[in-house]
Amino acid sequence: MTPNSPLDRAAAVLLALLVLLTGLVEWRVPAAEAPRALVAAAVVVLLAPRIRASRLAFVAVGLGLTLWTGAVSDDWAAVLARGLASAGFIGAFFCALATLRSIAQSSPAIADAGRYLASQPPGRRYLALSLGGHMFALLLSYGAIALLGGLATSAAAADSDPVIRGHRRRRMLLAIQRGFVSTLPWSPLAFSMAITTVLIPGASWRDAALPGMVSALILAGLGWALDTLLKPRLAVRPPPRPIEGSFRRLTPLFVLLALLGVSVGGLHLLTEVRIVGVVLLVVPLISLVWALLQYRGAIAAPARQFLFTDLPGYRGEIVLLMMAGYIGTLGAPLLAPIMAGLGLDLGVMPPWLLLVSLVWIVPLLGQLGMNPILGVTLIAPLIPEAASLGVTPAALVTAIVAGWAIGGICSPFTATTILTGSFGGVSPLHVGLRWNGLFVITLGLALSLWTLLYAFVLAPA
Repeated sequence: MTPNSPLDRAAAVLLALLVLLTGLVEWRVPAAEAPRALVAAAVVVLLAPRIRASRLAFVAVGLGLTLWTGAVSDDWAAVLARGLASAGFIGAFFCALATLRSIAQSSPAIADAGRYLASQPPGRRYLALSLGGHMFALLLSYGAIALLGGLATSAAAADSDPVIRGHRRRRMLLAIQRGFVSTLPWSPLAFSMAITTVLIPGASWRDAALPGMVSALILAGLGWALDTLLKPRLAVRPPPRPIEGSFRRLTPLFVLLALLGVSVGGLHLLTEVRIVGVVLLVVPLISLVWALLQYRGAIAAPARQFLFTDLPGYRGEIVLLMMAGYIGTLGAPLLAPIMAGLGLDLGVMPPWLLLVSLVWIVPLLGQLGMNPILGVTLIAPLIPEAASLGVTPAALVTAIVAGWAIGGICSPFTATTILTGSFGGVSPLHVGLRWNGLFVITLGLALSLWTLLYAFVLAPA
């Protein structure tokens, strides 16, 4: 079966249809909900035969939970519909973001900006790559680590001294990883915010963005501070290297981010449509305009490449993410009576302890191999209403996405640590616990304190 097989072409068309139907649902066309559920199920059926066993296990678990739900739940049809809605939304959101990632990865201007950041001198290299990783992540998602990580390892390889080369590569990769992860607490393009604001009743990106930005500043600032304090003391300083290009190389990046921010934020404020619905519309449109400019109008071949080759090539990630949302949605109502039988009731926990627990639960589950989407969709429905806890919905979102960001740094099963380890020549476990161990503990404490400060002092209910 070739990448352009009939199954792949059918799956690609359905994925495009899934984006359209999800956009219609978000833009208040309820008639699209039932077709979206059917399309989401069909996408998984078409993509599942060609994915790895580890991904296929999620499909098997989803089938098992489907049968279990049908056997024990009186409203099983509604539960399954919610599960398929969650899976469809996640699949559509991934594909919409993939349009931007595809065109950005092929842009010479973006590559030039990356080379400029990677060639910065030691005194400002960490900050440059951390801030650059943050900005690149908004356009490229995980592709930011792939692009900047490759440039960083190439730059480090030029050092003849193996000790200097190892230190430089590790510090550059950590700056990129932490820069990427710092988008998770606030960005409307991040799955963390998109999913959490949907799951927490009354939550919105508009309310949670500002405390999320503070979380991002804490993450970025603490990473820079620890890198500065713990930087190796070298007996011989390496000779300076020329910087590739000038600051103007970042201009296209700034323009694109400004366009993205103004269009997404402005349309969200004007229409009152949820931010995720605006992203589903704006991101593909910006990608289309960018492609028209980059390819001088000749976009037929790149469009076919993206639709029929690139999208099916993400089959493993698409199925994993969709099934994580489906499993979490079905598993939450099944887990609730089990927890009650064990005497575990989140409603009786002190609110401050519950918030701190939410900061730590996602990274802890990540050590056991649980995908953040699965963990959050499983736990969020079990959290009491924000009003009953005496906090705002934004406070719950702030706690959960803070934990999501920490998990992105330390879990050996996330794409961030896997990619960072592959470029650094070490295992993901080594990246998460050895390279980032002290940072994770310090960051967890700092974000726990910030969450409590925001929830009970700065923005009490």
